[in-house]
Amino acid sequence: MSFGETYVTVLGWVGSELQFKEVGGQNAVVSFRVGSTPRQYNRTHDTYVDKPTTWFTVECWRGLAQNAFESVQVGQPIIVTGRLRTHEWTDDAGEPHSRVILEAFSLGHDLNRGTTTFSKNPPRPEVSRSGAFASVPTPVAASDPTETTASPYPGDEYSATPLPLTAAAREAEAA
Repeated sequence: MSFGETYVTVLGWVGSELQFKEVGGQNAVVSFRVGSTPRQYNRTHDTYVDKPTTWFTVECWRGLAQNAFESVQVGQPIIVTGRLRTHEWTDDAGEPHSRVILEAFSLGHDLNRGTTTFSKNPPRPEVSRSGAFASVPTPVAASDPTETTASPYPGDEYSATPLPLTAAAREAEAA
């Protein structure tokens, strides 16, 4: 995080088609609108009342842009975390304009409102300091059951311990 930046998390609904483009022929960017409508309980009417909707323009870059474009559709409930950034420009008539953009770090479906299916991306090729792609090692089938293949995540960051989801699994683990 940088000093002085504003980070926000927005729960809302996708309100526009996702616009995909490539910047400089290399960096993917997706932009779309998200509407967030808070609800408040009105005791006198014994019902919930919608407050005014706040609209955000969301931008996703690189891998997040590709995944968002393939996963998110208009009308779906999402959660977006990112930083607010002001985009300023001058039009042809010399008038200055600005708009606030939510530059997303993370984006996903709001699972309070439905279910989704996850598909992991294939590993990305590593880029050397010179900017060239380094060769990616091909996973080798394990001949020894204790042998494992490399993970794209550091071992101490994400645990791969299976969860005991059934009674039989719990009994087998306890034995």
